[in-house]
Amino acid sequence: MEEKKLDVKSIIGFVLIFGILLFMMWQNQPSPEEIAAEEKAKQEQIEADKKAKEAAANDNTKVTTADDFSNETLGDSLQQIANQNKFGAFAYGAGLNSEDVSVDNGVLDLTFSKRGGHLSEVKLNKFVDFDSIPIYLVKDNNASFNINFGTTDSRILNTKDLPFQSNVTKNGENTLVSMKLKVSETKFLEYLYVIKPNDYMIDFTIKSQGLSNVINGSQDINLNWEQTSKRHDQSISYENRYTRLTYQHDGGNIDKLSQSGEDEETVEDLDWLSFRQHFFSSILVADKPLKSVMLTSKDLVEEETIDTLFTKTFGAKTTLALQGNELNQNFGLFYGPTDSTVLKPYDKNLEESIPLGWGLFGWINEYLFIPLFGFLSSFLPFGIAIIVMTVLIKLAMSFVQYKQYLSQMKMKILKPELDAIREKHKNNKMKAQQETMALQNKAGASPMAGCLPALIQMPVFYALFMFFPTAFALRQKKFLWADDLSSYDIIAKLPFDIPIYGDHISLFPILAAIAIFFYMKMTTGQQQMSAPQQEGMPDMAKMMKYMIYFAPIMMMVFFNKYASGLSLYYFISNLISIGILIVIKNFILDEDKIHAKIQEQKAKPKKESKFQKKMKEMMEQAEQQKQAQKRNKK
Repeated sequence: MEEKKLDVKSIIGFVLIFGILLFMMWQNQPSPEEIAAEEKAKQEQIEADKKAKEAAANDNTKVTTADDFSNETLGDSLQQIANQNKFGAFAYGAGLNSEDVSVDNGVLDLTFSKRGGHLSEVKLNKFVDFDSIPIYLVKDNNASFNINFGTTDSRILNTKDLPFQSNVTKNGENTLVSMKLKVSETKFLEYLYVIKPNDYMIDFTIKSQGLSNVINGSQDINLNWEQTSKRHDQSISYENRYTRLTYQHDGGNIDKLSQSGEDEETVEDLDWLSFRQHFFSSILVADKPLKSVMLTSKDLVEEETIDTLFTKTFGAKTTLALQGNELNQNFGLFYGPTDSTVLKPYDKNLEESIPLGWGLFGWINEYLFIPLFGFLSSFLPFGIAIIVMTVLIKLAMSFVQYKQYLSQMKMKILKPELDAIREKHKNNKMKAQQETMALQNKAGASPMAGCLPALIQMPVFYALFMFFPTAFALRQKKFLWADDLSSYDIIAKLPFDIPIYGDHISLFPILAAIAIFFYMKMTTGQQQMSAPQQEGMPDMAKMMKYMIYFAPIMMMVFFNKYASGLSLYYFISNLISIGILIVIKNFILDEDKIHAKIQEQKAKPKKESKFQKKMKEMMEQAEQQKQAQKRNKK
């Protein structure tokens, strides 16, 4: 085979081809201008990429991709299925947007919750508590308003868990708040609130539309209203004493649940119920009497020395009746002061929720002391009004004090003769008693003559005892060193708590105790001289001697945590009593004249009354039986 060799011609050809390629590359290289333009373009691209990255980092809007859209749609579908499984027909409202609603009518600042449709906040605009904090009757889930019902698809639902749609409109000066729990746009359960300007009462209607095939009418539809009372006073124990569930039923009967512990009562034909918290109340008023309501109360103050936030928990549960397979029930909701001047104009007897005392005592407060104090405080400072009212009451009752002292003076004049009778018949107590009664009857000096006037004062005493702690007009009114006449005054704070007495010292009870001591000292000395010890009876002189010291101590201890207005009344009242007693003793009654009159009455024949004859016969029969028993023993 012939061997191939590289000849000269081939070498020349390769050299020419290489040369041609070098020439073509030299011809196509970029000019300096083109190189500069290319470098500039590269730099601009780098700057553009940098700005794009910065914009992407600052942009919070997510760009939805096709995959993302598919996932979001899937999430909504699953949520709709979950709502459908949980709420049934009412799942319709879960997919609608809504919001809480706030309304201010001047006296109330109200917030309606989109979850449950009820009032989630109720603020009283014109009042603050003892620490100058605005007063909320409803806040921070301390209240619950719920309707529990069954559905035709076998569910049990609670409105407090369901989403309501809110709508606010105006009707003249009134604001209408509609909270709807929807099945569709035309089918719903509605809470309709009508809020009037500067009014503590809210018109409240519960009604349904188109739910006859949704709500199971064969099951009870239960309305449950609960509220835990927030503390507003400086003394939790004092406030708790006047915090109580009160209600009216059977066309006008007023009753209350227990003041302490736990209590439960089922009430028929209930007109209204009040969750009263001393000076403020939440009241539900039924347009038509509720057939049966279960009421509950629980005291939360277990230890008075512990500073707690709540006083009591109240509850009311009733059944709502369907009308034409639909709900339609009207109520009134009152949130405001427990003040008779505020409650009375509603003409629902709501002022009876104020504990003014039962029967006669309440009437005295309602028709005498409340109007009198209202008149005086309209032009006088409240402390001065208390003093003036005390003076007027004591002057009006001064005849009672006169009768008491006159009776004591007559008994003092007869004391020597009464002692002589007891000495004469010391072995025959029955005979001594008969002659004592006969002498007192002739002289017109029966011991009962002093007791009866004292009984007349008792209704007035008790009525005032109930009036001052519940008088809303006295709340946060200052007088001298007292910051609040409706609560106790403080002149010194103790570093410890004394059982019953408390952790502070109040001055008005001390002043009242001193006045009581001197008044009792004056009257007790007269009683001891006028009323000798009766045979077989306790030694009243010793008892009264102890009472001189016991009564002031009781006043000082127990009233240390009571309203300072009440202690001020007792202080002024006893000062006036001392003054009246001095005037009666030194300027009105003359012991010599009274003695002469007694002798004159003794000389006159005195006809015995039927009661006296009957008493005399009974005593004689008792004496005969006693003598017969003695003979039988022999």
